[in-house]
Amino acid sequence: MTTPLSGIKVIDFTHVLAGPACAYFLGLLGATVIKVESIGRGDAMRHRGGTDANRAANAMSTAYLAQGSGKQSIELDLTTEGGREVMHALLADADVLVENHLPDTMRGFGLDEDCLRARHPHLIHCAMTGYGRGGELENAPAYDVNIQAACGIMTLTGTKDTGPLRTGAPIMDYGVALAAGFAISTALFQREKTGKGSFIDVSMLETGLTMMTSTIVDFLATGNVPQQRGNAANSRTPGAGSFACKEGTLALGANEEPQFHRLAESLGKSKWLEDPRFQTRAGRKVNAKELEKELVEVLLTKTAQEWETLLLANKVPAARVRTLPECLNMHQVTARGYLQTTPDGTTVPTLPFRIGSACSHAPTCDAPGLGDDTQTVLTSAGFSESKIAKLRKNGAIP
Repeated sequence: MTTPLSGIKVIDFTHVLAGPACAYFLGLLGATVIKVESIGRGDAMRHRGGTDANRAANAMSTAYLAQGSGKQSIELDLTTEGGREVMHALLADADVLVENHLPDTMRGFGLDEDCLRARHPHLIHCAMTGYGRGGELENAPAYDVNIQAACGIMTLTGTKDTGPLRTGAPIMDYGVALAAGFAISTALFQREKTGKGSFIDVSMLETGLTMMTSTIVDFLATGNVPQQRGNAANSRTPGAGSFACKEGTLALGANEEPQFHRLAESLGKSKWLEDPRFQTRAGRKVNAKELEKELVEVLLTKTAQEWETLLLANKVPAARVRTLPECLNMHQVTARGYLQTTPDGTTVPTLPFRIGSACSHAPTCDAPGLGDDTQTVLTSAGFSESKIAKLRKNGAIP
């Protein structure tokens, strides 16, 4: 099967989650991905993350496996002349460099955007950092938890009683990975027209802000500082939010007028449509507490699963709150082929979209051990056996 990025070569000089995930996504779309790692230790995420200590002790943590498949791994010491020679040889034959190191770190290696633009004008260089280039925080280190704090999203999560809360999953990391993939695809398209590479500057902070776009615009237009609303819907519609049921919790999203009508009819509450308090959107907003009280009373008569089945059949946006295992076992997830298995039997998430296919692309190979492909990559890059031996002797490779 022809893949969208077939023939594209990516050098993955990344670590932790956001950068490796971006390169992983490109690999799923058909790109050849070579992961460049430090000698002896490699990507720090090999050794931490996840709940399986044995895997982490063997440099194959579940956090690494999550976005390690479909790549080749080469160990390089970029502090050596030989290591930098190899890196430039790889970049000369590559289409994309993905990295998430501090600008000062890249300058120290002679791999900053100015040097790479001069030496490899064809290259698309995608840099991901906490705060982006420019400003006093250009070289400030940052992880997902720091950016969730800095961008303000934590003050929107939780309630007044809980105080600020971070989301349970590292959404900033994966949001950045998707943003970077979008930018790289655009840059590849642009290069087809101009023949020139480009530098992509991805900011984690701005990615976090982008995920709050509607909230930001409301604040800038009104001056109203957003408040923590718990599980209430952002739409502030009385027919939307999370509600307890006889068993489980149901999330409703009856935001539009026809949806509210179908909700009332599905719940056996057609009288709401004739009640002056609830007939109109404005009336429901004024009498939100009364409507919510009646809504809660009727929802407590059935389980969340029963309500979900009934309401979806009547085109009312509804979903019961599921655990992660319950979600992964949904027929919809299986039907879409979102989870795929690597040759060694590791099951991994893939892409949240499809391009001309009924099933998601699967990783082409298992997540590599540290440096597994050093010899193969160097040989493919044109290094002779004697040159490889010299690189090994000088400490550029293990």
